Amino acid sequence: MNNQESVQRHREKRAVMLQGGGEKRVKAQHEKGKLTARERIDLLLDSGTFIEHQPYIMVRSTDFGMDKKKFPGDGVVSGSGKVNSRQVFLFAQDFTVLGGSLGEMHAERIAEVQMLAAKNGTPFIQINDSGGARIQEGILSLHGYGKIFKANAISSGVVPQFSLILGPCAGGAVYSPAITDFTLMVDGVSNMYITGPEVIKAVTGEEISHEALGGAQAHCVNSGNAHFRFKSEQELMIFLRKLLSYLPSNNLELPPVSDTGDPADRETPDLLHLLPDQPKKPYDIRDFISEIFDRNSFLEVHAEYAANVVVGFAKLNGRTVGIFANQPKVLAAVLDINSADKAARFLRFCDAFNIPIISLVDVPGFLPGISQEHGGIIRHGAKILYAIAEATVPKISLIIRKAYGGAYIAMASKALGYDRVLAYPTAEIAVMGAEGAANIIFRRDIKAAENPEQKKQEKIAEFKETVMTPFIAAGYGMVDDIIEPKYSRIELIRSLEMNIRKREDRPSKKHGNIPL
Repeated sequence: MNNQESVQRHREKRAVMLQGGGEKRVKAQHEKGKLTARERIDLLLDSGTFIEHQPYIMVRSTDFGMDKKKFPGDGVVSGSGKVNSRQVFLFAQDFTVLGGSLGEMHAERIAEVQMLAAKNGTPFIQINDSGGARIQEGILSLHGYGKIFKANAISSGVVPQFSLILGPCAGGAVYSPAITDFTLMVDGVSNMYITGPEVIKAVTGEEISHEALGGAQAHCVNSGNAHFRFKSEQELMIFLRKLLSYLPSNNLELPPVSDTGDPADRETPDLLHLLPDQPKKPYDIRDFISEIFDRNSFLEVHAEYAANVVVGFAKLNGRTVGIFANQPKVLAAVLDINSADKAARFLRFCDAFNIPIISLVDVPGFLPGISQEHGGIIRHGAKILYAIAEATVPKISLIIRKAYGGAYIAMASKALGYDRVLAYPTAEIAVMGAEGAANIIFRRDIKAAENPEQKKQEKIAEFKETVMTPFIAAGYGMVDDIIEPKYSRIELIRSLEMNIRKREDRPSKKHGNIPL
């Protein structure tokens, strides 16, 4: 074979490799409203930057006719490219090849780029669209999943990891997205479950559709297994590109700083009017976030799950920060099992990747009730305490209204490790609300009074003035300053700049034992 013939053979094999499962299967993919693996990669990455890695890998198994089902790449496309000129590593499963099923070499190709991402300190993105383990390859498929899970775990806290569920993701395959930092799904396209509707019906007799069981809404609203959902793959890719622009490439870098055009000295007088005069009246904390942080910079995480807590990324004078805020319009902003899990997971991500934490506090406490107690609210609530105490990034708290009991400790306590605590004049800081406290402390006085209700109101007012005002906490040094709402943005920026160079060490250890 001469040189020209060798080149021609290469071109022919490359053409076969690039066509995946062939024109018929590509058409079937499009008819399902789905893009192909290569189309997805092209949509996400900067044009012309994709470098494919190991495109000619093929199955080694010959059992059950696999010797006649050899496709270059073995049902997955992997490599590296750039997003907004920053390097990433990624793979996309190719459903047109053996249903994107995972076998030995398919898994080897994925694990290879996972470790390259960790070695190079770049974000890792996995695009899942697979029928699951390749049954014909038996234990080799299961071994492959194990390698991927281990690489996910080792990379956790080293580089940001993203899972894009753009088709089926079933059985063992679901555990990889669960280990990664963020899971993104598309309505009507994505499905994720350990056992599908058919198995559930056979075992339990329950009937449910694929979408209701494991679709984007099910996981973004009910289970909390997914963080974001979108109407289309195109919308998802646009959002992911934006999200990446907020984050560092690895745990040794600081987040990118950008010029948002929002002045650092902008006052926020509307906040005084957004905060109701009645202490029990709800409001939307997102309105506060919009006013305080750089305009249109808030990217909410887990928006539809455990909505009594709001978490997400925003820019503050161009710097990326993580927001941890109570939401008074949902469950009166109490903390419960699900919101504790949601917050703790987000806080630990921020700490791992050098993102300062800012808490906005208006919380009456942890949710009481038998179901919460028996469901483990003690253990789950402790996750927030652990996450904040463990975090060494700058931590700043702004107490807007209520800050009671253990929830105060989680969200604003200097003893737990907040570097700077600010409070509005409207803040109330105490073990519990004034009414409950008065009923306990002054029970006998109230009972003995000629007009118990009048006496009760007097004692409530006395307790508020004696214990709950922010000036009491400031007198003990547990609130660093009391500010007017119109200076919220200015003072948070000043507080962040004051602490941005913070360094804090922890005792040497293998790892802590978070209350899971």
